[in-house]
Amino acid sequence: VAAVVLGGDCADPFSRRVCDETERNLRALRFVKEPEIRVIGYHDGVADLEVITHELWTTNPGVSFSRSGGSNTTGFELEELNLLGFGKHLAFDYQNDIDRSTYTLTWKDPNIVGSRWRDELELTESDDGAGQALLVERPFFSLDARWSAGFAIDHDDSIQSVYRLGHPVAEYQQDARVADARFGWSKGLHGGWTRRWTGGLRHEKSQFSEAPDGSAFTSLPDDRSLSYPYLRLERIQDDFDTTRNLDLIARTEDQHFGIRYAIELGWAATTWGSDRNAALLRAESRRGFRLGSGRSLFLNGKLTSRFEGGATRDALLSGGTRYYRQTSQRSTFFAAITADVGQDLDADHELLLGGDNGLRGYPLRYQTGSGRALMTIEQRVYTRYSLWKLADIGGAVFFDMGRTWGESAFGPTENLGWLKDVGFGLRLGHSRSGLGNVIHLDVAFPLDGDRSISEVQFLVQTKRSY
Repeated sequence: VAAVVLGGDCADPFSRRVCDETERNLRALRFVKEPEIRVIGYHDGVADLEVITHELWTTNPGVSFSRSGGSNTTGFELEELNLLGFGKHLAFDYQNDIDRSTYTLTWKDPNIVGSRWRDELELTESDDGAGQALLVERPFFSLDARWSAGFAIDHDDSIQSVYRLGHPVAEYQQDARVADARFGWSKGLHGGWTRRWTGGLRHEKSQFSEAPDGSAFTSLPDDRSLSYPYLRLERIQDDFDTTRNLDLIARTEDQHFGIRYAIELGWAATTWGSDRNAALLRAESRRGFRLGSGRSLFLNGKLTSRFEGGATRDALLSGGTRYYRQTSQRSTFFAAITADVGQDLDADHELLLGGDNGLRGYPLRYQTGSGRALMTIEQRVYTRYSLWKLADIGGAVFFDMGRTWGESAFGPTENLGWLKDVGFGLRLGHSRSGLGNVIHLDVAFPLDGDRSISEVQFLVQTKRSY
């Protein structure tokens, strides 16, 4: 842990707020469990701090298996989250899923040469293409950080499938490239708020063609090439709290109850290499509410859109709410509602709903459209028991209800209205490993849908939350 730079200089004045923020940064490291910073002495105007951490198992050699939406994903991996004790992450992974077989090499360094800079590199090779991603940046590492800078490139060449009622009906080849260079500045934390400005240049290019040996389309998605400068404003309210037994089992969880919002404007022009003139808008916001007596509510919203040729294109408005009520020290009632509404979406951005993204009783990618809504209700239980002291045991009973609507750019879809399912599941929270937070073992029963789907769906997934 000492190799990871998280706090300020030793000459900084003591601040409990900074200590709490440093604890949050430590908890974000997957190989550290339950960090604690406390004052153990004060002399000659200097405070002595003691930092207590517990390192988790960080080496993961093994075989992986998951199942969702009636489809299996298998693979093997060799992963180290704390290479030689320096906090570096190196992993090799092979996965075989419904879309492709993929080999992936990943490298992450959260503190390059002991600095605030970090990098991430990911190389993939699959049976239908390849991908590369690189990120080098100095992020806003704290609420009082004054500047950030970085660049990122991402390339994905792969075959994408179009689904109807959980079955692939067509394919197309996609070659997508994104490059982004940016610089951010801030005056730091004042009056409980941080305001950050970020300016940058971004290039996005997507080209589409017929997939080799794939089902032919009457029309492919339109190619896009957008090069544009952008300016982003972000404001964050300093209001954080900790809790336990909400989204994790027997671990401290950080919750942001303050307001956070951002708005980004960009302008693409043919003189800068774009294939069109367009204004681009991205906006997002979120807020948490303490409702008292172990109750909390979190709201979030997001809007992305292009304005070109006097019309709105590829506009997507998304929103969600999460509600928690701790019914006892070891049980929580959870409810969530999410919704997405699109207008004139690009063909490759159609909305999907199925067993792989929340509607657990149905096949993956079961419904498609330009609008989507999903409601989930769960009663969660966190037991005192563990599996050989390696995994804390929990459980849940759940109800899901969702639907899509609107026409897809790839043609009409069958509208089955609201789809519902019920089920129950086991949760295993890693207590000694940083390789994944919660294993989900679920059994779901669809209450609607067409007669071709199975009456029982079995799901095995590893997620970062309950």
